[in-house]
Amino acid sequence: MKITKICCIGAGYVGGPTMAVIAQKCPHIQVTVVDLNEQRIADWNDPNPENIPIYEPGLSEIVSEARGRNLFFSTDVDKAIDEAQMIFISVNTPTKTYGKGKGMAADLKYIELCARQIAKVAKQNKIVVEKSTLPVRTAEAIKSILDNTGNGVQFQILSNPEFLAEGTAVTDLLNPDRILIGGDTTPEGEEAINALIEVYSNWVSKDRILTTNVWSSELSKLTANAFLAQRISSINAMSELCEKTGANVSEVAKAIGMDSRIGSKFLKASVGFGGSCFQKDILNLVYIAKSYGLSEVADYWEQVIIMNDHQKRRFSNKIVQTLYNTVADKKIAFLGWAFKKDTNDTRESAAIYVADDLINEQARISVYDPKVSQNKMLNDLDYLETRSKQDNANYLNVFDNAYEACKDAHAVAILTEWDEFATYDWKRIYDAMHKPAFIFDGRNILDAKQLEEIGFVYNGIGS
Repeated sequence: MKITKICCIGAGYVGGPTMAVIAQKCPHIQVTVVDLNEQRIADWNDPNPENIPIYEPGLSEIVSEARGRNLFFSTDVDKAIDEAQMIFISVNTPTKTYGKGKGMAADLKYIELCARQIAKVAKQNKIVVEKSTLPVRTAEAIKSILDNTGNGVQFQILSNPEFLAEGTAVTDLLNPDRILIGGDTTPEGEEAINALIEVYSNWVSKDRILTTNVWSSELSKLTANAFLAQRISSINAMSELCEKTGANVSEVAKAIGMDSRIGSKFLKASVGFGGSCFQKDILNLVYIAKSYGLSEVADYWEQVIIMNDHQKRRFSNKIVQTLYNTVADKKIAFLGWAFKKDTNDTRESAAIYVADDLINEQARISVYDPKVSQNKMLNDLDYLETRSKQDNANYLNVFDNAYEACKDAHAVAILTEWDEFATYDWKRIYDAMHKPAFIFDGRNILDAKQLEEIGFVYNGIGS
């Protein structure tokens, strides 16, 4: 089957960038991204490239090139489903907040709604591609819905998980380590797999396209995120031991990272991991293990989350203890709110939880982040439901630059590893702060010796 029309349901962090790159690399394919959120679609269609809803280096240029040629953003979901030969499902799969599996299992209600809508609208055979991160055997449920509630057309279900890191998503899409496609081993399944291979082979060499059965593909995504998060929690666990023993975690990480069996990636100690995937996917993995009665497996992976939560609490506790066991009415400047640099995504950001802890101690938080708005920060705090919205607004102030955020502060906390922070005039910041002036480097990105020479009391992670 030669694919000429693709539809993607979901215009978020995965669907938008992925479809933009497919459209750029496959000008012969019409790509339509649909979403019920009218404002999000309007933002994607905004002629000002700075206004697209997702910040990723290089993304706005790709969208500007392909949009209107063969890349379209629309709220007309039914029309896009009807016309497409291949439909990507890229909707949110948050952790359940209700019922069985609350707090661990993936909430698949949006996936099921997509499947039912596709079944209702489709009048010709379709290839349906799982792009969202899903539990093992979700494809089975999708196929059951499509086959039993549709118009008698044939559907092939493929699993094609994304392996994107926010901040480098465009690079990851243009030069992927691998493309993973899971499908049935039937002749029809093989035909569907080959159709998706042909799409990606417009810019990815076929030796980087790996095919598996559907279940292996679905589990591989959860496993990849679990392994990466495990490495972060492992080095963060060692960071606490380093602080007690006089070792330096950066030196330990460098030493073990030079071992070819271990490697150096994801061994940077920090205040903790965030983002939309790691915690959600590990909790989902824990739930799956428990549902099969694999208690030891579940406990093993749950410890990765426990360690991450501990690291965030430990960071906020350290600030309180260092500032003479009270931060009440003291100004603490946060540099960074996004969960990592080069993205405006704040989901599960360590900054949210550290701010929440410090506001509980009646600290006044001032924040500067180059890509995150004040409304987003307040919404993040309000979502925790720790206190009233008015209290959050009273305790959190957002500034347009770091120098204003740090003025008259008792301490500065680095929560995101934005490159620009290392280029600041730290003497100027020091002169404008209360003395003694403390720095808590939650990302270990600053030069401790240089800051101490200026006069700062420096506190890094694991040193």
